[in-house]
Amino acid sequence: MLRLRFSGDLAAFAGFDGTDRYVKLLFTPDGSPDLTQLGEGERPSVRSYTVLELDVEAGTFAIDFALHGSGFAMRWARDVEVGATITVQGPGEGYAPDPAADWYLLAGDDAAIPAIRQAVDALPADAEGYVVLQVGTASEELPFSAPTGVEVRWLHRDQAAGLPDAVRALPWRDGRVDVFVHGEAQAVMQEIRPYLASQGVDARASSISGYWKAGLVDEEFRLWKKELAAAEAS
Repeated sequence: MLRLRFSGDLAAFAGFDGTDRYVKLLFTPDGSPDLTQLGEGERPSVRSYTVLELDVEAGTFAIDFALHGSGFAMRWARDVEVGATITVQGPGEGYAPDPAADWYLLAGDDAAIPAIRQAVDALPADAEGYVVLQVGTASEELPFSAPTGVEVRWLHRDQAAGLPDAVRALPWRDGRVDVFVHGEAQAVMQEIRPYLASQGVDARASSISGYWKAGLVDEEFRLWKKELAAAEAS
């Protein structure tokens, strides 16, 4: 992970208190942050990221970038110099832990770790449940604190067990579960989500979604996700 810190006018963030706060970074289709290079009728390419360490008064926030793959946002984050500028859209917000839940299940891969960390920081002190995090190797594990009753499990892509198997292997608890599961779309939407449904989890009352899909760039993934939603609604 690479953490970059940003500064600017964050007045729009006032009142945004959800744990799943995010912004969109804008690039040209070939990966430049200089939007003056956009051709006539061209739209910018967007990449969404969880906002960390937000300080509205100081006008600062941070973003963690997973340094794997070959996407242009990752390359920009790796190579950017202090003082560079980029256009940011937002903020948006989504999930926040339900304090009335009996237990919590939060799972995801590298792309979801920043959002999961924010959510875990907001859990009640007496919360119970599981956090399942997938990274490349053991060397990529990060310091991660959680309430005493929340078990944190790390997975490594260089081992056999994947995220769906790890979620299915969790002892299922009694009571109402609050679910946040995000990561690679095939694993989340076509393996983990059906399993959770079989356990009685209502997807409409949970946060279950793909953040990316293996083999697709972001624009292709958005189209795939839109087509999947249309197929499921028909």
